[in-house]
Amino acid sequence: MSTLADSAAKAAVRQRIERLTPGTPRQWGRMTPHQMVCHLTDAYRISSGERRAKALDNFISRSVVRLVALHTPLTWPKGAKTVPEADQEQDGTRPAEWDRDLADLLRRIDAFRPLEGHPHPLFGPLTQSEWNVWGFRHADHHLRQFGL
Repeated sequence: MSTLADSAAKAAVRQRIERLTPGTPRQWGRMTPHQMVCHLTDAYRISSGERRAKALDNFISRSVVRLVALHTPLTWPKGAKTVPEADQEQDGTRPAEWDRDLADLLRRIDAFRPLEGHPHPLFGPLTQSEWNVWGFRHADHHLRQFGL
């Protein structure tokens, strides 16, 4: 399974993000490309502990959903709700300047160092390995949303 701990997988994610433009059409969902850039940035900030998100986990999300999302090759479902702290129409970072926001996301991917045992808002505490899988799969999910 691909992970951001693998330099080739990380480089591939970066290359796909660099092909994104403000006008890239979405294949599903409501997010604009700029909102997606800010959403991913907020999510990486949550994974590092830099940004707090309210825990919304329960037994099912910590066990079954976590297992399927992080330990199987199944694609993530389209249209799943995100936490308010990573939703650009709620408490997430609002898109400001495309080039700056995109550069911030790319820097965070380059420097991605998740905290061992840090809690994910839906999956609960994750190992560093699980965070690295999540980091790849989350970006991949949204890049596929824009056909990348």
